[in-house]
Amino acid sequence: MKSFKIRPYRDPKRPHLKFVVNTTTVDGDGRKQRARSFFETRAAATGFAQQKSVELANGGLEAVQFPTALRVMASQADAMLKPYGKTILDAARHYLPILQAQNTSCTFAVLRDEILTSKKRDGASERYLGDLRSRLGQFADAFPDVHVAAIEATQVDDWLRGLDVSPTTRNNFRRVLVVAFNYAVERSYCVSNPAIKAAKAKTVETVAGILTVEQTKTLLEACTGDLSTMLPFIAIGAFAGLRRAEIQRLDWSEVDFEAGLIQVTAEKAKSARRRFVRIRPNLAAWLKPLAKKSGLVAPEGQAFLDAFSAVRKRAGLESWPNNALRHGFASYCLAHENDAAKLALELGHTNSHLVFQHYRELVRPKDAAEYWALLPEPQNVANRPPVTPSVPTLPRPSYN
Repeated sequence: MKSFKIRPYRDPKRPHLKFVVNTTTVDGDGRKQRARSFFETRAAATGFAQQKSVELANGGLEAVQFPTALRVMASQADAMLKPYGKTILDAARHYLPILQAQNTSCTFAVLRDEILTSKKRDGASERYLGDLRSRLGQFADAFPDVHVAAIEATQVDDWLRGLDVSPTTRNNFRRVLVVAFNYAVERSYCVSNPAIKAAKAKTVETVAGILTVEQTKTLLEACTGDLSTMLPFIAIGAFAGLRRAEIQRLDWSEVDFEAGLIQVTAEKAKSARRRFVRIRPNLAAWLKPLAKKSGLVAPEGQAFLDAFSAVRKRAGLESWPNNALRHGFASYCLAHENDAAKLALELGHTNSHLVFQHYRELVRPKDAAEYWALLPEPQNVANRPPVTPSVPTLPRPSYN
């Protein structure tokens, strides 16, 4: 084993120093440097040399070369971590991924563009891509020069709380940010997802808004003359419960009167799953006079918006509950047919939980009977007693 020799030392300027022990140290850049320690007595020099020899025996040359400043720093760090049962090595292992993420990270604007490209290649709908583009774009504008790895949960939380929106909309922003940061974590742009730690806004459950039977009747009857093009949209929404976007994408070739079914293809469904909706007798009565072999059942673009606004005005419906036609269909259907499982399939839900949560006991069976008896003229003449049409038993369609 190497020993550290004690040598005599003479310096007229420092006559009190009599002995020297030569050692080697390593600086912060990893370069070896010769070190000399001076002593007034042989005993002090001998003790120092023995200490270095013991360190060499216990920890090798690295222990002897360990700089004093680094040794002090390690001791301080160890004392700080000890109450938590962690070591310096634990701290280094925790911090290293953060440093690596910062080196490979990007701004949120770059992350947004990458996510949109990825989702588009995955087949996401234009509506979903537009929602991502809008919400992620607003967050990117708030943090233009900040790397994703440096964004903290408190910053996300403060930004969400600062939005002048409803609790539901705020939670929708949070949901989109969770998706974005999950993507960033998967690609090592950041270590953890700060959006998950952001608080959710408290939402108060509200009753689904629907039209009354009389309002629905008035709306249907308003679709005459120049506004007759809106009748298929109103009737399908009210008596089949398709979503607005689904009706606007629906083609007449997908309305099968012989089978008594409307097919919502996977490409046109919000859930990206094909489903079938029964054509009840009153819906058939409203649609058959207008049916075509092919072509969209509703106007497009600005023409739709103008016609929809005009038919509402003609019907005297200044206020319009969110998803009024779809919610009305679900509410009146559940009260009339009392089959939540079948209704859930027609709505495109994976189970009946949402049906019970939002539509149960919203309308009385008597009102539901009148709703499903709404027929076009001349069948639906004034003072005629409500008729409850029977719903045909159809082969159960495949939902695969």
